[in-house]
Amino acid sequence: MARYAVVLTPDLESGGFTVTVPSLPGVVTHGETVEEALVEARDAIACFLELPDDAAAIDEDRVEVIMATVDVAVPA
Repeated sequence: MARYAVVLTPDLESGGFTVTVPSLPGVVTHGETVEEALVEARDAIACFLELPDDAAAIDEDRVEVIMATVDVAVPA
């Protein structure tokens, strides 16, 4: 079993979440909830990994994505 970092970005226009997989170029999916988005991500990754070797370009040097928040003073 392999582990992949996924990024869930809220879709402010249509709702739900857009999901990307940094180490798998072109893998993008969507879900209405976080749970659905993660299910869709698993399915998209599985489909990607079933492609022929020359079509499934996996970044072997992938690293875990680090996400953080920062506080920024906003001028009044």
